[in-house]
Amino acid sequence: MERPDPDALLDKLQREEEKQRRGRLKIFFGASAGVGKTFAMLQAARRRKEEGVDVVVGVAETHGRKETLALLEGLEIVAPAKLEYRGRLLAEFDLDAALARKPGLILIDELAHSNVHGSRHLKRWQDVHELLDAGIDVYTTVNVQHLESLNDVVGQITGIRVWETVPDRVFDLADEVTLVDLPAEELLDRLREGKIYLPHQAENAVRNFFRKGNLIALRELALRRTADRVDAQMREYRADQSIERIWQARERIIVCVGAGPESGTVVRAAARLAASQKADWLAVYVETPKLQRLPDAIRKRTLDALKLASELGAEAVTLQGEDETRTLIAYARMRNVSKLVVGASASWGLHARLRRSTAERLIRAARDIDVTLVNTGTVRDEAVRRESAARFAGLGLGRGRSKPTAYLYTIGLCAAITVLASLTLDSISLANLVMLYLLGTIFTAARLGRGPGVLFSFLAVASFDFFFVPPRMSFTVSDTQYLLTFAVMLVTSLTISNLTASLRRQARVATMRERRTGAMFAMTRELGAALTTAQIIEIGSRHVAEVFRARVAILLPDSGEQVRQKVDNPDPALALGESELDNDIAQWVYDQQKPAGCGTDTLPAATALYLPLKAPMRTRGVIALVTPRMEEVQVPEQRTMIDTFAAQIALALERVHYVEIAQDALVVMESERLRNSLLSAISHDLRTPLTAIVGFASMLAEAPGRAEACTPSAEELAEAIHEEALRMTGLVTNLLDMARLQEGSMRLNRQWSSIEEVVGAALAGCRRMLAGRSIEAHIPADLPLVQLDAVLVERVFANLFENASKYTPADSPIVVAAAVAMEGGRRFVRLDIVDSGPGLPAGMEARVFEKFTRGEKESAKPGIGLGLAICRAIVEAHGGRIGAANRTTADGTVRGATFWFTLPADETPPETPPIDADSAEQEAPAAARERPASGQARLAPPAGNEPLPPYAAKKTNGKIETR
Repeated sequence: MERPDPDALLDKLQREEEKQRRGRLKIFFGASAGVGKTFAMLQAARRRKEEGVDVVVGVAETHGRKETLALLEGLEIVAPAKLEYRGRLLAEFDLDAALARKPGLILIDELAHSNVHGSRHLKRWQDVHELLDAGIDVYTTVNVQHLESLNDVVGQITGIRVWETVPDRVFDLADEVTLVDLPAEELLDRLREGKIYLPHQAENAVRNFFRKGNLIALRELALRRTADRVDAQMREYRADQSIERIWQARERIIVCVGAGPESGTVVRAAARLAASQKADWLAVYVETPKLQRLPDAIRKRTLDALKLASELGAEAVTLQGEDETRTLIAYARMRNVSKLVVGASASWGLHARLRRSTAERLIRAARDIDVTLVNTGTVRDEAVRRESAARFAGLGLGRGRSKPTAYLYTIGLCAAITVLASLTLDSISLANLVMLYLLGTIFTAARLGRGPGVLFSFLAVASFDFFFVPPRMSFTVSDTQYLLTFAVMLVTSLTISNLTASLRRQARVATMRERRTGAMFAMTRELGAALTTAQIIEIGSRHVAEVFRARVAILLPDSGEQVRQKVDNPDPALALGESELDNDIAQWVYDQQKPAGCGTDTLPAATALYLPLKAPMRTRGVIALVTPRMEEVQVPEQRTMIDTFAAQIALALERVHYVEIAQDALVVMESERLRNSLLSAISHDLRTPLTAIVGFASMLAEAPGRAEACTPSAEELAEAIHEEALRMTGLVTNLLDMARLQEGSMRLNRQWSSIEEVVGAALAGCRRMLAGRSIEAHIPADLPLVQLDAVLVERVFANLFENASKYTPADSPIVVAAAVAMEGGRRFVRLDIVDSGPGLPAGMEARVFEKFTRGEKESAKPGIGLGLAICRAIVEAHGGRIGAANRTTADGTVRGATFWFTLPADETPPETPPIDADSAEQEAPAAARERPASGQARLAPPAGNEPLPPYAAKKTNGKIETR
């Protein structure tokens, strides 16, 4: 054994992770109906149920068989949905109910079934895919004739074509395939016994499908297909286990898709060839000017063939070129293709020339590429008969594209040239008259199209002969040399007409491509300069609407991962209205990251086409568009262009998203760096010397011996040092507190506390600052206890007292009041600090609580504007509010300012055991026992935006004067 390849191991891990997220799919595979696939599936499900797995039945077609019905007993069945179709209610599998139930295992019979019109998906296998994406295991059944690549082969064997098919990739991606097999004789015995169909149906089946030869051939196909899958599993196992490294160039096949009816048969043959050789394959359509002129009904067959190839696992490519063979060979060499698969009997486009001689030309042009011819004569003949009958019935398959008025203009132009030539006949020769008609041919083909050009060519020859060639006014020719002139003139006119029309069409196609390329370049350039999501949506919507002549809406997810229309298109004519959008479809597209809506296999009846905006990291949203001709969007070139536009928009949205994240991260990093630098400077460069200053100043001011030795000026100096040091310490403390609050590192230590005690502690701490002021405290005796951090709330009072003392006269009083207030159905304790100063500047009532904001811009008063910001942070951390307002009189005179804040008081403190009054009196502090009795004082409420509540409580603290 060799050392495993790291890339292979990584790929294996990714595939295993993807398998763990998805549910597991098990297919019970059989050669035909009646071999016992449903019976085997139900038996396996019952065994899983006995193992403890949550098993439910989504769909089980028993066809009335008693043995199968018996196996359904005891299994939960998902109720089918009722859908109306052509006036009847039909039962269909309820996908939404199954997703909501989300069992461990669900049984879905008949994988190839086509859903009723109006279901979310066209096919049942698409429902199974959504169940697997949701992490639900699925058991299902399918017959060999329902595999897409074998559909026409089974039809040739049995003479019966089935139209319900399953793409081979669904079969190949199954986690497990169990072959349910019966010999042909035993299957026919079951059919005669009525175990497959009812008696009258069984007789018809034996005469048609259930013939022994058919069953043997179908059994061989089923065995071969199962063997191919087993071989693929063995290859995968050997690769995963690194048993042997295989160096083998992988083959690549191109199937040539044309406009003929046999294109589907050729595509299926190529799919079988690619599957047998384990090769990558491409479906290539070379569109020439001739093919561009085909009617829409014929071109649609080409689109259907390309779509079929995509479903079978091919890469669909549309090329433009003058010569099909050269274009195809050049592309094959560029993609390193080893085989070409073409139809052997076609009559349009590339296949019109790919008979034996054309195949030889391909071999001579590319000697290293094998050419495989697929005989499609039977399919071709049947299609020709159907189209001839349809053309005869007037279905318009052979309808030209030129308008009838173009032919009338052609006749008029020929008549005008004839009249002009008649007027100049005497002055110019007949040879020069021919030039006038050739000029008319060029003009007609260039302006009116190929058909009118051909008509003009014949009219020109006839007019020249009738009006100018002797004998005139007759088609008789006297000189036989004019016959050569007529032939050369006709051939020259037809050649000029054909070339001119081709150049005209090529110029139009080139102009359209240039316009689309220019639009892509312009959109990419504008998206590269866009800085916001709104700009990206506006740019993307505008360009998509202009290029595809569509109305567009871009939907982005919100915080709950629900898509919604983010920005309306500024041009209402280009906007897709809310009534035309289906948010459920858009949400499904966003969640599943798959297209849906018009032209897709998922909800094709929808009005709009919904595409996911896939970016490298994740899906960024959904784009929805509606065009007047939605069938044009199905052209592979158009679809590729739309996908490219969607990818560019998604990349731009992802770029802006990560730019915003990077900017936010940069701001956070810079803020963190600045904060750390500031904290480091304060801690090391300021706090240490300040602590020393405070300590030495305290010793100088308080030492008795040192105080007697100092002169009065020295005492005053020591006092000043002490005061300034305390002020600087307070400044540093505010900075540190604000940093902690902003960082979120400060935690509240909530305790049941009395507001009276907190106010008293704050007044005691500010006694030096409030010296000489009259402080009045009006705090009711029945004020409830509040659960708060007493230290932090004391800081709030201290900062508010400092603010009042700093901006009011030295002899003005300060009033502290408290009361219970109700706000929004909740109870709060409201605290008011009222001063009699000049008040707040106009408009500063709210801004004064912002960081580094002061009431006076230029002031000699110390401070940096953090005290009130800290107050707001502390109060809001407690769940309260803080504010300020001026006190005004009736005439508008400012009498001072009121700073207020609230603290929640909804909760009540736990009950405590009663305390004996005598013992409480003995244990109470002396200061509390000596407190004077409170009087019946009342503080008049100040006028203003934030009036004080009418305090009617008793004074528990009398008038305090600090000296």
